[in-house]
Amino acid sequence: MKKLNLLSVFIILIGVFLFNASLFAQTYKIVETGQVTCYDEDGNTITCPSVGDSLYGQDAQYEGYTMAFIDNGDGTITDLNTGLMWQQDPSSQTFTYYQAQDHCEDLELAGYDDWRAPNLKELFSISNFNSGWPYLNTNYFTLASGQVTKDEQYWSSNHYVGVTVEGGSDAAFGVNHVTGHIKAYPANAGGPIGGKYVRAVRGNTYGENEFVDNGDGTISDNASGLMWTQDDLEDEIEWKDALAYAENSEYADYTDWKLPDVKELHSIVDYSYSPSATDPDEIGPAIDPMFNCSLIINEAGDEDYAYYWSSTSGLFQANGPYYYAWYVAFGRAVNGEGDDLHGAGGIRFDTKYEGGPSGEGGERYYNQVRLVRDIGTTDINEESSLDNSSFKIYPNPASDHITIEGANSLTGTCTIQIIDVVGKVVYSANDELEGSTRLNINSLQQGIYFLTITNDTSSRSGKLIIR
Repeated sequence: MKKLNLLSVFIILIGVFLFNASLFAQTYKIVETGQVTCYDEDGNTITCPSVGDSLYGQDAQYEGYTMAFIDNGDGTITDLNTGLMWQQDPSSQTFTYYQAQDHCEDLELAGYDDWRAPNLKELFSISNFNSGWPYLNTNYFTLASGQVTKDEQYWSSNHYVGVTVEGGSDAAFGVNHVTGHIKAYPANAGGPIGGKYVRAVRGNTYGENEFVDNGDGTISDNASGLMWTQDDLEDEIEWKDALAYAENSEYADYTDWKLPDVKELHSIVDYSYSPSATDPDEIGPAIDPMFNCSLIINEAGDEDYAYYWSSTSGLFQANGPYYYAWYVAFGRAVNGEGDDLHGAGGIRFDTKYEGGPSGEGGERYYNQVRLVRDIGTTDINEESSLDNSSFKIYPNPASDHITIEGANSLTGTCTIQIIDVVGKVVYSANDELEGSTRLNINSLQQGIYFLTITNDTSSRSGKLIIR
């Protein structure tokens, strides 16, 4: 292996430090939903609309952090976006909420004993809305029951601060990885009917916001790189109109607003808040108080906080049509009698328009809108001399080989190195870069790496994922 000069050593050390910081610092990378198809109001698959057309602005038309996992081969799955390690095969035993917390803390798996129950934002981050039923990638994660059933419900670590009709003041949230919903369940319920499953996780806490009031009617989340409207629409509209409103909005003089997808919208839920069972203003909606939430009249004729449309379509049953759209309840998610059934911060879906097909209970075809735009986080690499946009690596993720293209701005003989996340050089070669360069990487282990191309005066860098 070539001996590194001082410039190369400095660049590698700085690069690895910055790369690790950008991956594992307390930032909130909101993972994509996985939805890649556009749908009309009746659930039919359509060619995604063009800008200005009706139904433009759906989930599938915007890109974010693509879901990416590695099967570690030891019963664990690593999420390459969040850095979290997950239990691949959860126990088929069901638990009360309290038993589930203990079960995770007592778990020893793959040589680790620091497992815990995931918070809701962690648990929802692995939900896959590409197909549904299950809303989970079963190439990596197994279902606890081994069956696609509506009872595939998993506890989170979030105890509900409100009061539900089923659990009273002792309810806790879970994610249903078959139907896709988030709901509050009775925390002490167990047995074959009341018990839920749990999938353990380990790693730094994911899903913490860093909100800043910009003073112009917008709120930035420095953790996720998203900007939100501080006010909502103050009116309830159908899903198609919500998409159009977002695409045409010039709120605070910005013109790139969109309707958030369901994971983006869920990212601003704050489960430390919930309206009182009798007075919605007593505690407040399930969101940071710097946001303004409109009050509505709920199904029972009572005043409550609004529900908000996402741009993500949903289906009610396996292989069914996508004539639903997902929404987030920032107020109490009530039943027909006005009682809090699912909990503030619950996630449900319903018909996209008045008169559309109905599923469980009454239709909720009019919902509120809060807009979002992607401002990006200040990428820590932008503050260094490393130029991550100067070449392309493809395929990426890769398994057998990669091709490097566009790095011929570096003249002369260059050193190409692949470095793991602890700074060890695992591949090194010298090459005259002309056009594209192909590298064989099949000897490298699965993981996240840092690729550098260096000559005597400068360096280029980029992230490489090996599956």
